[in-house]
Amino acid sequence: MAGGNWTRVEEFILMSFSSLPTEIQSLLFLTFLIIYLVTLMGNTLIILVTLADPMLHSPMYFFLRNLSFLEIGFNLVIVPKMLGTLLAWDTTISFLGCATQMYFFFFFGVDECFLLATMAYDRYVAICSPLHYPVIMNQRTRAKLAVASWFPGFPVATVQTTWLFSFPFCGTNKVNHFFCDSPPVLRLVCADTALFEIYAIVGTILFVMTPCLLILCSYTRIAAAILKIPSAKGKHKAFSTCSSHLLVVCLFYVSLSLTYFRPKSNNSPESKKLLSLSYTVVTPMLNPIIYSLRNNEVKNAFGRTFRKAFRP
Repeated sequence: MAGGNWTRVEEFILMSFSSLPTEIQSLLFLTFLIIYLVTLMGNTLIILVTLADPMLHSPMYFFLRNLSFLEIGFNLVIVPKMLGTLLAWDTTISFLGCATQMYFFFFFGVDECFLLATMAYDRYVAICSPLHYPVIMNQRTRAKLAVASWFPGFPVATVQTTWLFSFPFCGTNKVNHFFCDSPPVLRLVCADTALFEIYAIVGTILFVMTPCLLILCSYTRIAAAILKIPSAKGKHKAFSTCSSHLLVVCLFYVSLSLTYFRPKSNNSPESKKLLSLSYTVVTPMLNPIIYSLRNNEVKNAFGRTFRKAFRP
């Protein structure tokens, strides 16, 4: 429907990796399909094992279970549509479908920041106050922290998605990305978006960097506590309990920072697509692998669970 010099967009076209040769796109499809299946399987196993094994009913694994559930949701929002565009089944996405994808992208992205901060606080209490840990991190506190971690995604996703999709769109409806991210969709808007961009910057600082600062504060206190432990064995044991989480945090925030905090002059659409793959596709796959390979309790739990499952 034409209205003045703008058009009501009914659907968008995801450009994805259409600039690459067909052979490369087919190779990417197979690669991302394998990663997708490994991600779903790995995170599902983490959820099932931490539920089934009584030894993993501690607060740390309760929050890990939440993280795995979040990663599954994050993957389901992005990857299936991307796989379809790589095989050129259907590169279009409806107006509502694009808004829905963006909503859940913001929802899971913000919640992951807060959940990682909650997990850092859990490690801080476990290492700095080990005797009070069972009392502080009781079931009620765990539930409250989990709700507090999941809640921020709702207002952020609702405000940002509703506001962005209330703008008029004009010209092309081609989104130069493999999913409906805010910056490439915003480029299609034919209205003054200055206020929205200010809100986006403030929102990023508040809802992304605040959890990052909380994580830094937690690990500063953790490092100080570990340095006070007299024996090398004790230091290694204390550090090993939080090394997996620290590695996951570094992977998430480094990839996020390289994608959204680089100067625009150094941030071409193609390079941003590649960087976006790191936190939308690769990191959700690596998280269960990191927790499985670097955590003896999880490895032992996997062994016990499989022995029970396949015992004659």
